[in-house]
Amino acid sequence: MDWVLLVGRILFGGLFVLSGVMFHLLKREMAVEYTRAKGAPLPELSAPLTGVAIAVAGVFVIIGLWVDLAALVIAAFLFSTAYWMHAFWKVDDPMERQMEQTHFNKDVALAGGALILFYLFQQAGDAIDLTIEPALFD
Repeated sequence: MDWVLLVGRILFGGLFVLSGVMFHLLKREMAVEYTRAKGAPLPELSAPLTGVAIAVAGVFVIIGLWVDLAALVIAAFLFSTAYWMHAFWKVDDPMERQMEQTHFNKDVALAGGALILFYLFQQAGDAIDLTIEPALFD
């Protein structure tokens, strides 16, 4: 059943590869402006840097290289994105507030999935097939 985990890794990691490359890097100016509009720190640096970080982490999850570390990078990105980019508690308009809360909840749930991946690969990485080097942390 390792192939089920591989398919899950491809679907999960693929989201971050695509987002990192297609938005953060290839649409860098748009990403920087969006980051600036949301009030996140250092938009000129944080938008492309997080793009590289999540794209690389996504590739690592997919290929099975240090999945535990990659999952922590993704979780850190998601928690910070939920806080800075989807601060629904700061929004007055009810429809916009609901949209931001939905995105906030999605990011927190995906971070939970990343933490599950971290735990799984940190605890049982050597027993998981279809990987290169599944865990960095012992």
